[in-house]
Amino acid sequence: MDQKVQKSIYFPNLNSIRFIAALLVIIHHIEQFKSVFNIYPNQMNNPVIGSFGPLGVRLFFVLSGFLITYLLFAEKEVSGTISITKFYIRRALRIWPLYYLIVLLAFFIVPYFFPGLVPQHAEVVHGHPIAWKIFSLSLFIFFLPNFALVYVGIVPFASHLWSIGTEEQFYFIWPVLMKFFKNKFVLLLSVVLFYLGASYVFYLFQDSSMNWIRLLGLYWKAFPIDNMAIGGIFALIVYSSAPAFIKIKAFIFNRYFQVLVLVLVLVCISCSVGLPVEALSYELYAILFGILIANLAANDRRIINLEYPLFNYLGKISYGLYMYHPLMIVVCMKCLIHFNCFNNYFLYPTAILSTIAVAGLSYRFFEQQFIRKKKRFSTVISGDNTASA
Repeated sequence: MDQKVQKSIYFPNLNSIRFIAALLVIIHHIEQFKSVFNIYPNQMNNPVIGSFGPLGVRLFFVLSGFLITYLLFAEKEVSGTISITKFYIRRALRIWPLYYLIVLLAFFIVPYFFPGLVPQHAEVVHGHPIAWKIFSLSLFIFFLPNFALVYVGIVPFASHLWSIGTEEQFYFIWPVLMKFFKNKFVLLLSVVLFYLGASYVFYLFQDSSMNWIRLLGLYWKAFPIDNMAIGGIFALIVYSSAPAFIKIKAFIFNRYFQVLVLVLVLVCISCSVGLPVEALSYELYAILFGILIANLAANDRRIINLEYPLFNYLGKISYGLYMYHPLMIVVCMKCLIHFNCFNNYFLYPTAILSTIAVAGLSYRFFEQQFIRKKKRFSTVISGDNTASA
């Protein structure tokens, strides 16, 4: 090891939250793929199902912001500084191997060896000239899939990587900001306000004749760093011993307040409650998610407990669940149609269980080989490596 490990942190319930977020996205995409392949009935016009995917991704973002920010605080406390280089190495070891495997599958394996899986009528990169394919692939290679989604269009089985690109862009700037800005609350709040301000400006110019402004506005919508900053604010509330944050923590940890927030989240999702401006709607949900995450992770008097072995395992493999699920959904759909037994009673179990199986194998035989190497570059051990720390 490069250094002696000094601290180990494990937050209960966070793996279960990861699984819930992944499951929301899977349900959304099952219905979306039914729509793409003109299979009816589908629920894409159902506002509740239609919100599952975006809200699941936002839940991931808030959780990432909470966990990454908290761990950076802990690293600064333990070692006196934040190693930006080692942070990048840790993130690369966790994210890059599976990310590039999916890019390989989406660009080179599926369209040429299994073309029947690709939606023929979708706006896909594979129908464009070779230069366009190279340009699209370059965006994915350099972790700009959210820009590719806006500028190039749909790349089957890779377009969902837009959220991974968003997180990688967040990871690129976050340790720098955390290391060099002293007032963390002002920093985090400024990020949220800046994002909302820029979103409003792009909203005003959404019908602009200048194409670059419109495209930049669409990219900005696919770069919701405000949700991650909100997660960071709740990490600061949980971590800080400042009197003001202790009072806030006592308030959000109150049992009655927990009940209120949980009920509010369930009602808002089930009734498709949103605000007139989309960015503000996601801000509202991000704040509610942040309150729930803080309680589940750090409140000994939490009103619910999700720390079950099955959920814990499914949360551990949630990165694989998210990455493999579009391909597995389509494979299951095609198989059920081929055997003339297509219906939701077969589709949902086969799609979800097959995704779990593939993600589990990937985690065991592929991802863990890189995850174990993260300990060499860690001052604070967390996540999958805590069991062996």
